[in-house]
Amino acid sequence: MFDIGFPELILVLVVSLLVIGPERLPETIRSIALWLGRLKRSFSEIKAEIETEIGADEIRQQLHNEKILQEFEKAKDRLNDAAQDINNEIGKEAAFIRTRFEDDPEWKKQHQNQADTPPGDRITGQSIDVKKKDD
Repeated sequence: MFDIGFPELILVLVVSLLVIGPERLPETIRSIALWLGRLKRSFSEIKAEIETEIGADEIRQQLHNEKILQEFEKAKDRLNDAAQDINNEIGKEAAFIRTRFEDDPEWKKQHQNQADTPPGDRITGQSIDVKKKDD
């Protein structure tokens, strides 16, 4: 608060000792300390009352919450970007694989055969009989 070093403090004590005298100096220091304490408490009470009036705690909490929400939004945007990048890469790889195999006549033949066969034949080589129950 005050920029008072040790030499200045010694100078103030010597001057006060000469002006007030050794008998009244302890009592004077004690009363000055009491007044300083009261002054500090008064400033603390005024500060707390002003903060309560303007709702400083609520404002601080709201600012903190907004900061957290902004961080969540940034994280969400980063995740969406990463998901989009992954989808793009998967699409590129799928297109590459598709073009690679579409040029292969054996794959075309097998793929055409799979398209013509029922789903059960593709996996196990056996047909799946789907029968409707009559109630």
